[in-house]
Amino acid sequence: MKRGILLIVLLSFLGTVTYAQNKPVAKKKTGTATKTSAKGKATSAKGKAQKPLSKIKVKPDSSKNNTTVAVTQTNLVDTSKKGGLPLNFEPPVDGYYVKNAVRTAKPTQYAALREADVVFSKRVWREIDLRERMNQYMVSPKGRLIDVLMAAVAAGELTAYDASPNPAKNDPNGDEFKTPLTADQAKAKMTDSTVVHKFDAKTGEDIGSKRVANEFNPDSILRFRIKEDWIFDKQRSVLEPRIIGIAPLVRPKAAGILLDYQPAFWIYFPEARKVLATKEIIMRHNDAASISYDQAFLKRIFTSYIVKQSNEKDERIKDYMQGIDQLHESERIKKTIMDWELNLWQY
Repeated sequence: MKRGILLIVLLSFLGTVTYAQNKPVAKKKTGTATKTSAKGKATSAKGKAQKPLSKIKVKPDSSKNNTTVAVTQTNLVDTSKKGGLPLNFEPPVDGYYVKNAVRTAKPTQYAALREADVVFSKRVWREIDLRERMNQYMVSPKGRLIDVLMAAVAAGELTAYDASPNPAKNDPNGDEFKTPLTADQAKAKMTDSTVVHKFDAKTGEDIGSKRVANEFNPDSILRFRIKEDWIFDKQRSVLEPRIIGIAPLVRPKAAGILLDYQPAFWIYFPEARKVLATKEIIMRHNDAASISYDQAFLKRIFTSYIVKQSNEKDERIKDYMQGIDQLHESERIKKTIMDWELNLWQY
């Protein structure tokens, strides 16, 4: 009897031990428990904000008779800001490198020149027709020459000078940079004005009128005039041109009739070189050329024709030549200047 009771107690003890060994052990959760506030934001039990959980994947574990819960956490975009964009938004680089060669460039300085070294000098006036194929980079919408000049004048970086003749200041042709203009005055020179009449609100009678400037259209500028000196420096044995001034040409109206082209204002070119050296031109064949407007003028990457040379009568070519003969005279003057240099090396 006693042996039977002891056997039953022993079997019960062994069964308890075997059950305890085979019982699955529950995994302890790591991290802090989360709870959802009334505003829908996930916060920790300690009060610290956590990122919201976006995906929960349940994956059975075949090695053990239990289930593992895998939690994937995704960084969501904060759309609480206006428009869903960050405050300090920076656009990406348009390309694979940043082009800074022209933006930080400085103009190449001319060689020093003494009056004693100048043995030949000839002043000419040229016109650049922007409709010519070689000059079309000056009217590119990505960087018009007139936009560069007007923006610099408006910002106070350049000074525009009145192109009207002023004999009182010893400036009979208006191209000697004697009368500076304000930015508003320079802009008014670029557009025509329209007479606007004022009428009385009660009687409808004409009580006066005023002139209102029209809106400026940069595409209306089709020509530029440059004033330059051709100088032979005996110290360096070089004949070279040096541009003195540049002026956009406009066609004003008088009694509804378009007049001839005339300068709107003059820009002193040595002063403008600092601005033009940082403005890149759009090259037709190579986007990586990185050539500025200053280099384009320095290397003569434009086509033009002479409209006047310095002479005792102060005449323009059109004053004594007509039609196609004006172009022939322009080429004759150009050849005369080139021949002067070539004749120096003939023995």
